[in-house]
Amino acid sequence: MSMSVDRVEIPDGWQQGRGAFGGLVLATMLRAIERAESDGARVTRTVTGDLCGPVMPGAADVEVRTLRRGNNQSNFAATLTQEGSILAAATAVLSPARLSDARADVPRYAPAPPPPTRPWRELPPLEVGPPLGPVFAQHYEYRSAATSPFARTGEPLTDGFVRERVPPARLDAPALVARLDAWWPTLFAFTGAPRPIATISFTAQILVDPASLPPDEPLRYRARMEALHEGFFVELRELWHGDRVVALNQQTFAILR
Repeated sequence: MSMSVDRVEIPDGWQQGRGAFGGLVLATMLRAIERAESDGARVTRTVTGDLCGPVMPGAADVEVRTLRRGNNQSNFAATLTQEGSILAAATAVLSPARLSDARADVPRYAPAPPPPTRPWRELPPLEVGPPLGPVFAQHYEYRSAATSPFARTGEPLTDGFVRERVPPARLDAPALVARLDAWWPTLFAFTGAPRPIATISFTAQILVDPASLPPDEPLRYRARMEALHEGFFVELRELWHGDRVVALNQQTFAILR
């Protein structure tokens, strides 16, 4: 089992509450994992993370362990620590394509795309930030397909478009992980008001090569709540480019108060 340690800097201005936005923390660990993979054909297929405590702006250490390196799959584990405390952990699976899309004996399948909505350019950007929104939201552009992001619809659903305000040179798996976590929870549409929420667990699947997507265009975002009990709820989140599903995420939240 090999191991490496990256010294990283958690930037200020990316907070969600006391600590850094969970999508940034997970993306930071995934970037360290991808740097540990020497085979460029092995790309991120899935990443699972637990956010154990608030990650503060400043220096942090990301330790990456290669759990196993097989003929066609690499399994990694990473932890992020500050001042000796583990504040986040993640595992990831990296692999080359298993089959060509041209294989006639294995049909392709994708879920039905989201219902049609107005083109993203016709939807006004939302101003999301303090005091109702988190600090990190200043780095993203949100366009909601609903009449209001906090309209009390009685249904725990959200729909819209999201992208970075400063487009990256190219999209990669860490950027998609951050976009999956950037939107507000479906609970807000269910209750009609924001409230303190924390992500405690996150599992994402990357289904499309991120580099094949235009980095300056938003992706369609859709989410629904699956269950809510004892102050914890689970969402299924999706990113789409046209009629292609790009990434999926099952995310567990805790209602803080």
